[in-house]
Amino acid sequence: MRQPRAGSPLWKPFALVMRGVAAVYRVSGGRIGGTLRGAPVLLLNHVGRRSGTRRQTPLLYLTDGDRLVLAASKAGSDRHPDWYHNLVAAPETSVLIGRRERAVRARVASAEERAAYWPRLVELYAAFDTYQRRTGGREIPVLILEPR
Repeated sequence: MRQPRAGSPLWKPFALVMRGVAAVYRVSGGRIGGTLRGAPVLLLNHVGRRSGTRRQTPLLYLTDGDRLVLAASKAGSDRHPDWYHNLVAAPETSVLIGRRERAVRARVASAEERAAYWPRLVELYAAFDTYQRRTGGREIPVLILEPR
């Protein structure tokens, strides 16, 4: 399924499908939904910064030792995804990889770290490069999740 652009009429149905993907991932221990075009998928746990609602978002990730690296692309939207803002507000969280839950602390990558990770993220999932061109000048943030 091609990810629709944020704000398009297909965005809300896509978000509903992603909730279903998260549910199937949980039930199957990541056997279903654990990869997308060969790239690994995790479930990010986060809490809505305004609503306080617990959320779980499937995201592609890159590993670097014990670090997990995420791109806050939102399919090339001109705005950061809500999960990004939620992590900035409350960086202590956890992720589910397969059946294993890991406690992590999120932080935004420095400019130097982003410069090093971005080509690796694009190699992992080429659409990130397309998303960056679509943003209207917004630099897609890279987040680093470190064990806690």
